[in-house]
Amino acid sequence: MRGMIDDDNYSWTGKSIAPKEGEIECRLQIFFQVFSSCVLDLDVASTRRALLLAPLLAGLPLALSGTTAQASKLDPPGTTITLPDAMKFAAWSGAPPHGGEMATLYGGLDKPGPYLVLMKWYPGYMSAPHSYATDRLSLVLSGTWWVNSGADFDPDRTVPVPAGGFVRRAARTPHYDGVKSGAKEPAIIALFGIAPVRLELVDASKPGWRRV
Repeated sequence: MRGMIDDDNYSWTGKSIAPKEGEIECRLQIFFQVFSSCVLDLDVASTRRALLLAPLLAGLPLALSGTTAQASKLDPPGTTITLPDAMKFAAWSGAPPHGGEMATLYGGLDKPGPYLVLMKWYPGYMSAPHSYATDRLSLVLSGTWWVNSGADFDPDRTVPVPAGGFVRRAARTPHYDGVKSGAKEPAIIALFGIAPVRLELVDASKPGWRRV
């Protein structure tokens, strides 16, 4: 005994009926369509899970082995490293001891082409007004560097540039710089430009440095 829906009034009749001709085949066809759809959904889900897990599983043996990937060896001709201990400062030409020092890292001030040098100004010393034939780019690495422009030397009008500050000196423009007395440490500046530098003093009759 099983119920059925009356097609005329959609009410439950509770009568027992036998399957009509072709009804079983129709129901089987619907069942197989639903079953196939479920299987397809499972396959898609499995494929997605496999795609997500593949990278993790690929790296699992390496993680379990306790080893790490080894980087290739450094190529000295392609990568040159100079550690701080190997950067040797020498007294700046014409400057008094512990006035101004320089360390050349690349090229040279008198060699055609780009150069990179470190300039160290000790407290109480500055350069006399001067200019260069080419632009100079400067980056303060430590301490405070005091700078100004113009042909008249006036240390009281210099501007402080702390570590991390950048200064560009345009070619053939007079300027001067250094570290004021009373500073707790020297200023170290990275200088970059195109050599030869060809430094020209505004007043060549006086030294290229000043005590302040």
